[in-house]
Amino acid sequence: MLELRFVRENLQLVQERTQQRGYDLDFSIFAEADARRRDLLARAEKLRHRRNEASSQLADKGLKPQQRQEMIEQMRHLSREIKSIEKELRAVQQEVDEFMLNIPNLPHDSVPAGSSDEDNVEVRRWGEPPEFDFDPRPHWEIGTALGVLDFERASKMSGSRFVVYKGLGARLERALINFMLELHINEHGYTEVLPPFLVSYQSCLGAGQIPKLEDDMFRCEGDGLFLVPTGEVPLVNLYRHETLAEEMLPIKLVAYTPCFRREAGTYGKDYKGLLRHHQFNKVELVKVTTPEQSWEELERLTSDAEEVLRRLGLSYRVVALCASELGFAAAKCYDLEVWLPYERRFREISSCSNCTDFQARRAEIRYRPATGGKSRLVHTLNGSGLAVGRTLAAILENYQQSDGTVKVPDALVPYMGGATLIG
Repeated sequence: MLELRFVRENLQLVQERTQQRGYDLDFSIFAEADARRRDLLARAEKLRHRRNEASSQLADKGLKPQQRQEMIEQMRHLSREIKSIEKELRAVQQEVDEFMLNIPNLPHDSVPAGSSDEDNVEVRRWGEPPEFDFDPRPHWEIGTALGVLDFERASKMSGSRFVVYKGLGARLERALINFMLELHINEHGYTEVLPPFLVSYQSCLGAGQIPKLEDDMFRCEGDGLFLVPTGEVPLVNLYRHETLAEEMLPIKLVAYTPCFRREAGTYGKDYKGLLRHHQFNKVELVKVTTPEQSWEELERLTSDAEEVLRRLGLSYRVVALCASELGFAAAKCYDLEVWLPYERRFREISSCSNCTDFQARRAEIRYRPATGGKSRLVHTLNGSGLAVGRTLAAILENYQQSDGTVKVPDALVPYMGGATLIG
């Protein structure tokens, strides 16, 4: 969430930056509500001051009974008027708060302008896409033919956009999770967290998922809890309502979580395969830093996610998202896109974002500067390190062979019990 004073004092700038992101918000609603709010606050404060003066005068023992009664009536009248204003103020405050919750984070100055994904800017590439002497097949056909992916039985159990991993397919999914976790823990210095997979409304609000993405989330009616849409939500809220010592920063967290999303608004899009399921596994990276560290930490976090693809020998590219493509809470974001031979194009496998103090203000996460002075809001960053199902899909397609088998990447062989081939 943006700072209220900043929005008030930079209303034109905020409106322009919000429009660049593709959000059409009527800021006149905010301006009118905020003006009413400040007027009501001033009126309430003035009335409280008059009531306090009257209360002090009542202590005067020289007051006549009639004067005392008049002053008591005056205080009662002031109290009723204050109560009425406070009721109106609560309603106006709620209107301001709801509007503020719908303003996305503002794009950083380095973010490219643009209105669609065609305006994203490629930053770098790594590796060469494999060449085949046969027509490469899609991962869903490969996995089904090998008996390691079962979409039909998953549909029988749960409906569309689910999959059952079987045999070496289940082992490959588990191997990827363990490989990613150990890489980030042992070599990149992250602390592993195994969080709850159910989170509260307040946690989703703190991470910026609500209200914008509430329709995409699975809610447990009657409990007030949501299935995690991404590991970012519990990890960001690990330090909610806390003030940290600067010496603790940066905090680097990694977690495996299953993720659950309705994928509302994507009907008919990527309905085949593993790219857009209601349930999928992910290894999530989250950092908590000072504002001065956060932009350097974004580059490091992105590199940490890239290393997974490099170790697996998967060709990819890094793309800087334009303003309209940024996630709601992100001020800047890099997408990692892996090469899929069947489609002959790169597809997103990770998003690495700096959310600046946007989530920290919602979740009330601060730190005490080592030099003293007032506490400050931290900056939070997150990235997939990586989306496991999409990584498995990329392995099936990039390592497929003409006889229908799939070679296991060298980095995963120790996690596959020595298996070098899926066949």
